[in-house]
Amino acid sequence: MEPRGWLMRLHLDGWLLAGILLLITTSLLVVYSASGGNMAVVERHGLRIALAFGGMVVMAQIPPHQLMRWAPWLFIAGLIMLVAVLITGTIGKGARRWLDLGIIRFQPSELMKLALPMFLAWLYAWQPLPPSWPRLLAGLAAIAMTAGLIVVQPDLGTSLLIAASGLFVLFFVGLSWKWIIGALGAVIAALPVIWHFMYDYQKQRVLTFLNPESDPLGAGYHIIQSKIAIGSGGVWGKGFLGSTQAHLAFLPESTTDFIFSVFSEEFGLWGVGLLLLGYTFVIFRSLYIAWRAENNFGRLLAASLSMTLFIYAFVNIGMVSGLLPVVGLPLPLISYGGSALITLMLGFGILMSIHTHKSRLRPVTSS
Repeated sequence: MEPRGWLMRLHLDGWLLAGILLLITTSLLVVYSASGGNMAVVERHGLRIALAFGGMVVMAQIPPHQLMRWAPWLFIAGLIMLVAVLITGTIGKGARRWLDLGIIRFQPSELMKLALPMFLAWLYAWQPLPPSWPRLLAGLAAIAMTAGLIVVQPDLGTSLLIAASGLFVLFFVGLSWKWIIGALGAVIAALPVIWHFMYDYQKQRVLTFLNPESDPLGAGYHIIQSKIAIGSGGVWGKGFLGSTQAHLAFLPESTTDFIFSVFSEEFGLWGVGLLLLGYTFVIFRSLYIAWRAENNFGRLLAASLSMTLFIYAFVNIGMVSGLLPVVGLPLPLISYGGSALITLMLGFGILMSIHTHKSRLRPVTSS
């Protein structure tokens, strides 16, 4: 059987799969280096990758029309679980983010990374675009409820990422630029109020971003060491396994949030350029799938998932480079981890489903 034949039978997109495999292979190599050659860490990471790939393949088998039917119920279930987290959730590292069901312990916020854009795509799928103001306000209310329940856990980074995934749907339904610029102006005007309600550690992260050298051995330590690692890589890098910042334990969280710093130190500017090309390929292929989708639901959902991957990578790279405040987001498909990787791969499964299935439902596509 030809490769294209078995890929189509499994509802997988070959080009997107190739890009994902390239990034995942890079992840295994960098995690090995960042962990100091600890094969136990690499094996655990490989197991999580295998589980995530399995989830992607399973999700790719579900036709988009079925996802569309489930969308409102998944969103409602996610909101209920977020409320349950605030009431009975498990506390870890000073935050209440997990639900312990006995058999499994998980973060409902990870579910909402998919459930919110699915719900909004469903909300705008049946009528001509751009939508009416009541439906736009309904979408904004859904975004605000979801982000609000997550930010009080507290988990500012995830809440911003999820809010962005929802706002991307509103952008793609045809929201006027004047309203987008007006909304940004309103957010800027509200910054003093937002600052007042931020937690102390969140305020500290902003102050550290503005001047990390003010506390080089405390709050600013992470970002200073990260920038040292990135800068010391130069153009060509120090070579595989050559990261002194990671191996000498100067760089904290070297396998997770700050893994990009390790990669930059070892492979330099040319390696970073190739990594960014890999992300660009995956994002543009995902946007191509959105462009070729048969209906508004698939188009809006695929576009939102594509841009969420962009935001994920943009924020992490900007964070470890000192261009953005530290918000605790891993580098997608590269960082060591479980829940975030599985959520990303489930999202890729949805993209492949949209591209390879013929929808039974054909909502209105334009006004």
